[in-house]
Amino acid sequence: MTQNSKSDKTEGKVDKAAGKAKEAAGKVTKDQELETKGKAQQSKGDAKTAKGNLKDAAKSTK
Repeated sequence: MTQNSKSDKTEGKVDKAAGKAKEAAGKVTKDQELETKGKAQQSKGDAKTAKGNLKDAAKSTK
């Protein structure tokens, strides 16, 4: 089952927000692994958001 663009964008925003929180927590606690995981999760969120944008663009060209 494929997701629609809105679902991808929402998941992307959630991942980005959670990633920022992890990154901040890692900085405060000096936990570099947590900070790195937060940055990775933000990148994952950016990718999901981009996927949703691509789906929107594909729909508008049809």
